[in-house]
Amino acid sequence: MKQLIQILLFLLIVAQGTAQKKLVVAQDGSGDFLTVQQAFDVIPSGNIDTYVVFVKKGVYKEVVVLDARKNHVSLVGEDKENTIITFDNHAGTKLPNGDTLNTWTCATFFVYGNDFHAENISFENNAGFTAGQAVALRVEGNRASFINCRMIGNQDVLFLSGSGVKQYYRNCYIEGTTDFIFGAATAVFIDCHMHSKKNSHVTAASTNSIIPFGFVFFDCKLTAAEGIDKVSLGRPWSPTASVTYIRCWMDKHIIPEGWNNWKNPANEATARYAEYKSMGPGASPATRVAWMKQLGDEDLKRYTLENIFGNWNPEKNK
Repeated sequence: MKQLIQILLFLLIVAQGTAQKKLVVAQDGSGDFLTVQQAFDVIPSGNIDTYVVFVKKGVYKEVVVLDARKNHVSLVGEDKENTIITFDNHAGTKLPNGDTLNTWTCATFFVYGNDFHAENISFENNAGFTAGQAVALRVEGNRASFINCRMIGNQDVLFLSGSGVKQYYRNCYIEGTTDFIFGAATAVFIDCHMHSKKNSHVTAASTNSIIPFGFVFFDCKLTAAEGIDKVSLGRPWSPTASVTYIRCWMDKHIIPEGWNNWKNPANEATARYAEYKSMGPGASPATRVAWMKQLGDEDLKRYTLENIFGNWNPEKNK
């Protein structure tokens, strides 16, 4: 019966002509659907047209999966502070079918489709401070962009999944405890705010050796909760991890040496860590580890969106 209702709703939307591309989610029943997953479910597999899913204010407690066969989907919240998709799964959770969740399967929100776009919305995992790995947002699809969004949680909040897939984050707020931005993707962050809630590490990149760029942060801000004073900019989840901070402001919680080798000195010969003109109390070029690189003006010329993303322009039509 539920599936029949969704099919009928979809047929009604299609019959409305140009309105077919916009789906509205509202908890109070004023939209087309009550949950985000219901809206995603009616988008046809192999769609060519863009579907805009507008989500009205509310706290939506659900696990959401955007299927790999559903591309060109935009998710737009009414208000990023008050439009929240949340769940409390974490690694080690036992499902009714007997499966046990892990880092790859414990997210609140999964993006497998390509050309996904989100703005003005929050992705949260509220499993708790001591729950361990608990992903809020896992993005595996290629050419995904996030504008003015919030990623909230504790350990392993934002999973930039998929080796070399391209992702873009602008004006986003990301908070967590350990390795809260991690994965193998190529991702650019512009004017983002990263907030640490534990003495630990901001990033854990697993960039493949053949991928030229991992995480690149432009003009971002790094802050911490009260009493947090020993945070590294990153540690290598894989030996060839690539992370670069460009003109970022860092508070005093960033350790003088800046980076961590994940208790493996061999990583120091392969990790690709760099900074350019870091600012603030946590910026300390003279005390950084010898195995990271301080970029010069000539080096910076390599860090353009065109070089990093090729022919994909994430700001086009946004």
